[in-house]
Amino acid sequence: MKNKFFNLALRRAAKLLGKRAGLLVLLVQLSAKLRTVNWKSIHFPTVKEKFYTLGRFVKAYAIGHYRDVSWKAMITIVAAVIYFVSPIDLIPDFIPVTGLTDDLGILLGVFNSLDKEIEKFLAWEKTATVNLA
Repeated sequence: MKNKFFNLALRRAAKLLGKRAGLLVLLVQLSAKLRTVNWKSIHFPTVKEKFYTLGRFVKAYAIGHYRDVSWKAMITIVAAVIYFVSPIDLIPDFIPVTGLTDDLGILLGVFNSLDKEIEKFLAWEKTATVNLA
């Protein structure tokens, strides 16, 4: 992706990936940000669930329950979460209506590029005996 802010998020994700506590702090930030979004203004009903899926993916990885994912894919997923929670990105989130456009683009790009990894995680999640909610 040709977005200097996402490239910064990728570098941060690479540093953060091996740090369980850092990933868990990121999940707290994700949860807080998800509560502030006006989901009614977003015209794609599956977007909210996609963000929650990334959160569960990162949580499962952070606590060691799911590791059947490549390092590169995990860095990309963590970078998407970092990009979403960061107030500084291509289109600042405080701009009404369009502020989340770039975040949604990153999210959809990650889902499209990692569809097999995400499908594999979702299949694991259905059979997992742990609760990640």
